[in-house]
Amino acid sequence: MSLDSLYPFLYSGDSGTATDVLEEVCRSTETKVRETAELRALVLEREGRRLLECADRMAERFAAGGRLLAFGNGGSSTDAQDLASLFLGSGRGALCLTNDIASVTALSNDVGFDVVFSRQVAAFGRPRDIAVGLSTSGNSANLLRAFDEAARRGLLTVGLAGYDGGRMAEIDTLDYLFTVPSLSVHRIQEAQTTLYHALWELTMDRAR
Repeated sequence: MSLDSLYPFLYSGDSGTATDVLEEVCRSTETKVRETAELRALVLEREGRRLLECADRMAERFAAGGRLLAFGNGGSSTDAQDLASLFLGSGRGALCLTNDIASVTALSNDVGFDVVFSRQVAAFGRPRDIAVGLSTSGNSANLLRAFDEAARRGLLTVGLAGYDGGRMAEIDTLDYLFTVPSLSVHRIQEAQTTLYHALWELTMDRAR
């Protein structure tokens, strides 16, 4: 996506005075904040009950000594790292599968990028564990394969996707899929951040 599509008032050729630009920036920011707030409220309305149910099942897994395995690509990989750090900071076992650069690069080079998560799930995953994958499109092949492997091994599988869920909405290896219905990658990732923070808080509340 080009910058002129995000900020047309800066690239129109007649941007006006500094005051005009500042006012337009403020309007644009207010619009984006409003869109994000409305999207978060919509997701909460649609997914609130299932979030509670998922948190209950995650708490049960942690109580049994389970760990969380989080994964994603690009910006979603940083969200996966954040999610893993939330549970680690709360005294729960958690791994972010993108953090082991040696494994990621070795598997990508020697086998293929599609297996970078599924091979790690096979190596580290136990039946009492939890696999959480994040994607804006829901179409990432390496997430789909990881969910297949996690389900085969008895892990609780949780996916976060955007748009209409993509291919993640079509597979039967996900116990829970939370979809953010937006066409904007930015709004999707903002709402997904709220989703997994809520899931963390709810899980820890039930784990006390």
